[in-house]
Amino acid sequence: MSFSKFTFPVLLISTITIASAASFYQEFDLTWGDGRSRILDDGNLLTLSLDKSSGSGFQSKNKYLFGKIDMQLKLVPGNSAGTVTAYYLSSKGRKWDEIDFEFLGNLSGDPYTLHTNVFSHGKGNREQQFHLWFDPTADFHTYSILWNPQHIVFSVDGTPIREFKNMELKGIPFPKNQPMRIYSSLWNADDWATRGGLVKTDWSNAPFTASYRNFNANACTVSSVGTSSCSATQSNKNAWFSEELDSTSYQRLEWVQENYMIYNYCTDITRFPQGLPKECSMVIGSLRI
Repeated sequence: MSFSKFTFPVLLISTITIASAASFYQEFDLTWGDGRSRILDDGNLLTLSLDKSSGSGFQSKNKYLFGKIDMQLKLVPGNSAGTVTAYYLSSKGRKWDEIDFEFLGNLSGDPYTLHTNVFSHGKGNREQQFHLWFDPTADFHTYSILWNPQHIVFSVDGTPIREFKNMELKGIPFPKNQPMRIYSSLWNADDWATRGGLVKTDWSNAPFTASYRNFNANACTVSSVGTSSCSATQSNKNAWFSEELDSTSYQRLEWVQENYMIYNYCTDITRFPQGLPKECSMVIGSLRI
């Protein structure tokens, strides 16, 4: 797989430090897959597997309402066409909120598609898709969600790739009231995942396996009775609660979007013949949201 088309500017390279990664035993429940999801290495590693009979998945024990959440993933290697590794935050109910990372597999040698979406009050259709500037199957990389009252920021290895701002004043719902769990799953979606479903899953390569490590959540947890671990004063003391993107971060965001974005709903006038969604009028630097 070649990733040499664009050179990442030296001044834009950043690293991310994982502080006190939590045990998967303590933080997550294996929810489905009949043994295809496993916690290993004394709780430091989690794997999901997919074969022709079933995929697998897990979910967080905690619900969160705002936070900065990091997870390192190593995706299914080789011919992963037809598979989807989903990693996301979601609430429940008819008007749910959701913040999505989905990794759409591909034929050997072709890049993964990183699919992102934001749902608020049950409304999604806010897809942005990217290729990555590295091979996400060769090693672990950190995929992060910053979610605070100002915005949602998707980042890869500390580099922001997408920002969804709170635009409630313009009548656009923003996820801010519904606590969400973390979910992840590995499943077969060969009816749509790779080239619109033209490329099917090759089961001779099964089982397919994705791996997770170094989960870290600096976040407000919400109890079963709705009590938050963060008071108003405590939230304001958390740096992530008011964290914004600075000029360097916007420069990196624009670099990724200019070079690696392959789909943006805000430029798809064929899909929205009656007019683009209202938030698409917002501009970040030289780019639409």
